[in-house]
Formats: sequence, C-alpha cells, structure tokens
Amino acid sequence: MQPISLNPTDTIAAVATAVAPGQGGIAVIRLSGPDAEAIGRAVVVCPGRQDWNSHRILYGHVLDAGRSRRLDEVLLLLMRGPRSFTGEDVVEIHCHGGVIAVQQVLERVLAQPGVRRALPGEFSQRAVLNGRLDLTQAEAISELVAARSRRAADLAMAGLDGGIQQRITALRERLLDQLTELEARVDFEEDLPPLDGEALLLELQTVRQELLALVADGERSDSVRSGLRVALVGRPNVGKSSLLNRLSRRERAIVTELPGTTRDLLESEIVLDGVPITLLDTAGIRATQDVVEQMGIARSEQALATADLVLLIIDGSIGWTPADAALLARIPVGVPRLIVANKADLQQGPCQEPAEVSVSALHGDGEEQLIQALLGACGAADTGGMLLALNQRQRDLAAAAAAALARSREVAEQQLPWDFWTIDLRDAIRALGEITGEELTEAVLDRVFSRFCIGK
Repeated sequence: MQPISLNPTDTIAAVATAVAPGQGGIAVIRLSGPDAEAIGRAVVVCPGRQDWNSHRILYGHVLDAGRSRRLDEVLLLLMRGPRSFTGEDVVEIHCHGGVIAVQQVLERVLAQPGVRRALPGEFSQRAVLNGRLDLTQAEAISELVAARSRRAADLAMAGLDGGIQQRITALRERLLDQLTELEARVDFEEDLPPLDGEALLLELQTVRQELLALVADGERSDSVRSGLRVALVGRPNVGKSSLLNRLSRRERAIVTELPGTTRDLLESEIVLDGVPITLLDTAGIRATQDVVEQMGIARSEQALATADLVLLIIDGSIGWTPADAALLARIPVGVPRLIVANKADLQQGPCQEPAEVSVSALHGDGEEQLIQALLGACGAADTGGMLLALNQRQRDLAAAAAAALARSREVAEQQLPWDFWTIDLRDAIRALGEITGEELTEAVLDRVFSRFCIGK
C-alpha cells in the first residue's frame, strides 16, 4: 500500500465519534477541505427549500449510489471557513450511531471524487497549520478526550484555553528580550552603554527556575492523566480483598474466613482525590500445591513488578511476622512500597513498626490517612493546586531549555564574550518555540499527531 500524502488541498473525511454496537444514538462524520460542501450536497438530499447557510442545521437523507434507497436519516451542519475548527470548509453529517448506518454513510462519502479518509489527528493538525490552534491546544484536545478523572479534564481544559501557550510564550519573550540586548552588544558594543552581566545572568536563571517548576508539576501530573497501578499484597487472609472493597465502595472481591480465597488477580478502577487508580488485589503469595492458586500467585508477582506502588498488608492484630518480611523482600527494588496494618479494630495499642499506616477495612478507621499516604508515596499528593501540566513532549523541551540556560552560568564564570551567551540562549528559545509550534517542523507534527485518534 502506498503511503498517503499529507496534501493540505485534499478534502478529508472520518467518523468523529466512537461507534460500538448498541452504544451511541448518533455518530458524526466530519469532512474538511475545499470540496467539503460539494461532497455534502452530493451525499445528502435535503427536501423542501432549505438554504445551505453557514452554521445552520439542515435535515435530509443519505441515498445510495443509485439514489433509489435511503441509507439513513441525517442532520447536516455546514461551517464555511475560516469560522470552523480546521479553518477550512467543514461539513458534519450527524447520522444514527449503529455500526451499519455509520459504515454505509461513510462509504458514500469516501466514494465521492476528491475525498480520502483522514489520518489520525489530521483535523487538529490542519487547525494548527491554519492558525486556529497552537500546538499545546491541539495536544490538550487529545488529553481531554482521554481524561479519566475530573482533575485530568480540568488540566486539559487549562491547556485548551491557552494556559500553557501563554506561560511558555511569556518565558520565551523574556529570553528574546535578552537575546536582542546581547546581539546589539555583539554588533554595536562600542556605541551602547555597558550591559550588566550579573543582571542578565539573574534573569536567565530566574526563567530557568520557572521552567524547572513547570517540569516538576508536569511530572506530578502524570498520575492525574494516566492513573496509578497499586498492587495489594500480603499473606492469605490479612484483609486485602476487604480493603479493596472498602476503597472501591463495592463488593468487588469475595471475602471469607478461608485463607487463599483470592486465586486470581482482581482489578478495580477508582478515583482518589482526582487521581485515577487501578487497584490490583493479588492472590496471597505462599507455598501451595494447588495449580490454580499457583497461577494466581505467578500473576501476583508480575503485578508487583509493574505497579507504581505496592501496599504490603499485614494483620495488625498479630503484628509483623517472618512471612511478612519474606513478602517485603519479594517486592522488586525500586518499586515504592507502603506497609499497612489492617484490622486496626483488633490490634492491641498503636501501630507497630515497620507498619506505616493503621486501618480497619471492616469499619473504615484510618481510611483517609491511608489514602493520603498512598498518594504521597506515589508523588501524587497535592495535585489539586496545579494550574498547568506539561505533557511528556513539552516537559522534555522545557527541560532542554532549562539545561541550555544552565550553561549560561558556565559562560559567565569563564567571562566569555557576549556572542558565546547567544548560542545557549538561542537553543533555549528554539526549544520553547517547539513546545507551542513557533518552531514548527514536520518531525514535530508527526510526533504529536501520530498519537491522536482518527476523526480528531
């Protein structure tokens, strides 16, 4: 198959909504490009005297190629450029959401001359190229679609509203101001007053610290965006399943007095303080001859290796045992862990070392303390104060800009000429420009939009 050329003069089409059997009353098929309106007119027959005015809804039917059979009853929305998402002429056909209906309407659209199927993220890419969005806003759209919690959606909306673009642009302009001063001294130093090198260095390092703060916030936000995997491990019958049910607010796992009741890996999706978390209730790890239980234990050990945090659950009424110590030793090096003493309602006196949190899965005692300790151990505590959150691509570039500014201190210490200062300063400015799309290259576009879904 020949690769599809990203020709901006093509008219593109794709389903812009998720389609699944039995789900969704409607689906939206989006067209964008110079022939969008003509294709809409060819595919949708609108009865009566309906005017094809921009930003108005039309009613009609999609007919088959022979125009003898109705394929679907639809609404059509025409948005002439530049007042559209992409800045081009856009047509949206709102059809019924069933798989067959969507398939038939899309096939009719794609059968028209001059139209092709859109590539992943191509609508958003055109919006960037046509100046309707900057690159951070386009990425925020993808993050909003993928948001798994209200907090993640809030951070995505902050990016979509231009918060990241404004912050990065402001920092970049401060660096451009300093670069202008430096270049003037390189060319006309004899005709200008002396430049205060210490003040210049202070300004560059101030910008650097602000960039590092954005990087740090972005790293903390990963838990809000993608969620955390938290594995519950412990001896049989210490209350792992009861704790999972307590945090999940539902009976997700079977709880009995029999040891080894959980024989397979159970998962439960929850949200704690705006952070999506997948709880993994593991089978009790112990020596056993039961083949099924052995398989569950193998999956449990695999979960330990991939978890963002391991909760080692012990029986608080008994205290720390050699078996608990053996389980602690099986947690892979580098994986954060939190030792939780369950059955606080039965334990004698305060929580004993090395347990860090005491909780009663049965009654809920200590639950809030456990949640805060859990989030803190993963670095996900206090994310509610974040206003902006850079994604991985943006963080890499911000960190590169900060590294370039750090080199200016070395230049200052060596008392090198002003033109040496400009080298690292240009690198920092270029990196920040790549975040927002000011420094737009084909490689940047491919990297960003390859992760988008088709139709967006």
